[in-house]
Amino acid sequence: MTEAARPERGASRFSAVLSARRDLLARIFNVDHLTVLIAILLPWSTTGVSIAVGLWIIALVPTLQARPLLRSLARPISAAPIALFALALVGTLWSEAPWGEVLHPLGQTAKFLMLPLLFYHFERSTRGLWVFFGFLVSCMVLMVPSWVVAIDPDLSLKAYLTGGSYSPAKGVFVKNYIDQSQEFTLCAVALAYPVTALLRARKIWPAALLAAIALSFAVNMMFAVISRTALVTLPVLLALFALLHWKCRTVMMALCVTGLLAAGVFGVSPSLRATVAKFSNDYRATMTQNSPSGLGSRLEYWRKSLRFFAGAPVIGHGTGSIRRLFEQAAGEGGVQAEIVANPHNQTLNVAVQWGVIGVVVLYAMWLVHLLMFRGEGLVTWIGLLVVAQNFLTSLFNSHLFDFQEGWIYVLGVGVAGGMTLQARQSNSGLPPLPRSSCWQAASSLAHAAARAVAGPLHSSRGGRDN
Repeated sequence: MTEAARPERGASRFSAVLSARRDLLARIFNVDHLTVLIAILLPWSTTGVSIAVGLWIIALVPTLQARPLLRSLARPISAAPIALFALALVGTLWSEAPWGEVLHPLGQTAKFLMLPLLFYHFERSTRGLWVFFGFLVSCMVLMVPSWVVAIDPDLSLKAYLTGGSYSPAKGVFVKNYIDQSQEFTLCAVALAYPVTALLRARKIWPAALLAAIALSFAVNMMFAVISRTALVTLPVLLALFALLHWKCRTVMMALCVTGLLAAGVFGVSPSLRATVAKFSNDYRATMTQNSPSGLGSRLEYWRKSLRFFAGAPVIGHGTGSIRRLFEQAAGEGGVQAEIVANPHNQTLNVAVQWGVIGVVVLYAMWLVHLLMFRGEGLVTWIGLLVVAQNFLTSLFNSHLFDFQEGWIYVLGVGVAGGMTLQARQSNSGLPPLPRSSCWQAASSLAHAAARAVAGPLHSSRGGRDN
């Protein structure tokens, strides 16, 4: 009976795909599957993601309904990303950059137009968790060849996909160590929620399994490869979760244990020690020898970008103007001679091109998306985590405009946002975690500080009025 049922199930799924021509639910079903495909391909392939996104849009169009879509587009969470793309489009009018350099940032911001569509779609779909599960499984599979390449870098798939010269990178099977660290960090920290919820529900074995998966991501980053951006932001993201969902006593104990573990791992991991040492080595190389380096070059990019911003603070220099400005400001040699189209800071990237107006739109988008995830539940935590990670890492990179990190933001915020709009609780069956007493105490202190600052101002105003 079981064997006979298997082909029937397969046939029903195939017929469901074919019935999408006449059945709206079947069309939505197909769009859901394409979203899962995008999530699965994201850690592996940029070309595959681009093709899958094109198919996703084609599949979505027949499911659109005018009035619900227009209502969805009018929300601030949808209007903000649209405004960012519109600003990039309008910014071409006063840009003096060649069209080849203008079109690139337009393409970088065009992906934000997917956010309103994802909000709209997953507000009516019940399969959003499939997307997150697909991304998690894909990253778990990627971790296996990452360990292999950590042992023998010549086995990296990049050796066959990269044109021209190739430098083996330890622990990186596809793409680069920055993208991989972003993905593994996101998965490891996201799993903290279900692990905590399962432990509180006394479901020890499922919690242990998920904790082992999260720990495997962390161990890979500590001993195989990790980016400096991930090394800085990972403790902050973990602290954010602890403040939100753990008691103060638990947070303090966790800090002590984490400190001891970090010291132990630092002592036995050559990869981690090399990553930490690179901070001071890069700075010293740039300051003393004028040599380009990761940290030293960033400081030079930021210094020049601030000067560019001061030259056109309101509307900026226009879309795609960054490279031309660096060409004009290039020195005779060393780090001063570097010419880039990316200042490695999201705020400065926007400020140079579109001025204060662009910065206001950028931070408005981050803010409205962050406020959308104020509730409880697994989905809310994932959405909050994606926004927080993107904001933190964008202090050191232009991650909204980068392909990998930008699509992680679009997919994570879009799917989680749509599910949050549909329901404020997780569909995973796990009870929502209450806000911790530690977080409530911190909030109370913040409010008290605000009242203390505002009090004298209020009383002085009152004295003048009297």
